[in-house]
Amino acid sequence: METTLRAPAVPLVTVDPYFSVWSMADRLTDDFTRHWTGKRHAMTGLILIDGKPWRFAGKVEPNAEQYYTEPQPMTQKRVRVTPLSSIYEFEAAGVRLQVRFTTPLLLDDLDLLSRPASYAAFTVGSADGKPHRVQLYYDVSAEWCVDTSGQQVVWREDEADGRHILQFSHHEQQVLNRSGDDHRIDWGQFYLAVGKSPAVRTYIGPADIRKRFVRGEEIDAAACRMEMPQAVRDRQPVLAFTWDCGEVGADAVSNTAVLAYDDLYAIEYFGEKLKAYWKRGGLSAFGMIAAAFDEYEGILERCDAFDRQLMEDAVRAGGEKYADLLALAYRQAIAAHKLVLDPEGRVLFMSKECFSNGCIATVDVSYPSVPLFLLYNPELVKGMMRPIFKYSAGDAWPFDFAPHDVGQYPLAGGQVYGDNKLEAQMPVEECGNMLIMAAAVTLAERDASFAEEHWGLLSKWAEYLLKHGLDPEHQLCTDDFAGHLARNANLSVKAIMGLAGYALMLERMGRAGEAERWRMAAGNMAERWKEMASEGDHTRLAFGADNTWSLKYNLVWDLIFGTRLFGDEVPRTETAWYLARSNRYGTPLDNRAAYTKADWVVWAASLSSDKAVFERLIEPLWRMLNETPDRVPFTDWYDTVTSRQVGFQHRSVVGGIFIQLLKEKGLG
Repeated sequence: METTLRAPAVPLVTVDPYFSVWSMADRLTDDFTRHWTGKRHAMTGLILIDGKPWRFAGKVEPNAEQYYTEPQPMTQKRVRVTPLSSIYEFEAAGVRLQVRFTTPLLLDDLDLLSRPASYAAFTVGSADGKPHRVQLYYDVSAEWCVDTSGQQVVWREDEADGRHILQFSHHEQQVLNRSGDDHRIDWGQFYLAVGKSPAVRTYIGPADIRKRFVRGEEIDAAACRMEMPQAVRDRQPVLAFTWDCGEVGADAVSNTAVLAYDDLYAIEYFGEKLKAYWKRGGLSAFGMIAAAFDEYEGILERCDAFDRQLMEDAVRAGGEKYADLLALAYRQAIAAHKLVLDPEGRVLFMSKECFSNGCIATVDVSYPSVPLFLLYNPELVKGMMRPIFKYSAGDAWPFDFAPHDVGQYPLAGGQVYGDNKLEAQMPVEECGNMLIMAAAVTLAERDASFAEEHWGLLSKWAEYLLKHGLDPEHQLCTDDFAGHLARNANLSVKAIMGLAGYALMLERMGRAGEAERWRMAAGNMAERWKEMASEGDHTRLAFGADNTWSLKYNLVWDLIFGTRLFGDEVPRTETAWYLARSNRYGTPLDNRAAYTKADWVVWAASLSSDKAVFERLIEPLWRMLNETPDRVPFTDWYDTVTSRQVGFQHRSVVGGIFIQLLKEKGLG
């Protein structure tokens, strides 16, 4: 199956919240590539075919103060986005070029998942059956290792293991120097590596060397001369290589580059600086790059096999448009996290709340994302939850309910959301999220040991929901952009499902009597909920609020857990109501506004047992991505009438779109 989705932004190099570069255009030549925040992180690709220059990525001139004629772009024949690769195909002057960007984020291999190395592979062949003389140029800019272009960089070139390794780094190395949202990394080292051969030459110089290549001139030492350190904006320094492909005929030739980033230290965790998971055994950056090259063919085979299987599974579960959504969401959901080990050697999978407030390990960002990780590695869900358990168990957290976060990325030292004021908290939301996630992990692993390890906190939060969850007081939920709401019916569902999950964990522990009591409590609450929420052919936004409605996306856990507390009629009538209220780009979140959340739309659609209904409900989301004028990584908050982004981009919550696949495959 090949996607027909026009992605609003195409993932290229997607490793973690700092090392994440996208193409935010229809064609790779329409614009420079950009960090997910929108700041330019340029790459440029040029090719000489029988002496004539063409472009296949970016532009030659980064800041044209005077006119310069850009080489004509190659014709982009297609771009295909799979879960692990983005593959561009170009043609010009009788030559065919494939450029494949692969980040091997295989969730069952934590070493590979953590490895900050991404591939750019180039394959050149004749398209017209005639031989052609071909030379290729590729560069990446120093923008990739600074927060702003006014910062200065230094550089060096090494040779190791038969490869050229080019390196940029910010002149002032202050590791983990700040936290925030619209930030890019300015510590550590950024690498471009390519294999040594007589056909390959490497360069570190100003972006002007692109013009020399275009003109067929030699790129000599004088052309590359720059003073060190060098402000990025002044001469636009680049790491570059040229590849003399020779005379290319029907038999295609290939070359592969590795883009890598060693962040030195990745996360500050309650006062302790933690290195990325891949460094736990003392592996050096050069060793990591060598492994990326040495294992490339096997990795590519594994990536292709995974892509095929996931797409087949997705089509069966929800149709071809659903498969398109999963392909686009996969790398984004993972790359909004950083994998580290805590001081005791346990996995931490730390999310960044991208383009929201930059919080780290946010509970109500983890909650929508977990379907993806439950499918392929529940240990990563545990890694999301461990920071919350640690913080909640300490004296710094004063409340009886679960916190929202443990800091602001990449500094995890305690909640920052709402300045810890009571009125800014999400008590029912976060308690329900933690209980549901813990129950899902227990079922997925068929083992309650993780829950038992944190049973004191889980029990305290269950008691809180038993007392406060059925008819929630005036408070925020995860949809905090909609403001405070009392008697939130969907939030009440979350509380009930949290208690149902608590009963399931007790059952797994062999505590049948207690499990039955909690199951009955959840069941009784569900019966009362149906009475309070019902408004004939749908359910209310809030208890007592007539002529209102909302997406009851939290109901999906009743199906996944197999608890069936709400029966079959509620999901059936709800999805019929959502269909009737669907706009061109989706069903609104509730009756108050035209905006919606992409993750919740898919959760709500997954309430239906009818695949045709599911496909009808998610098709408008596909249409939004295909038509929105806002060229950003997969937004999860958008207007269902206009297709415009309201807010948020590059967030891990798009992992929630895997909920239908999780429902079909089941837990455990």
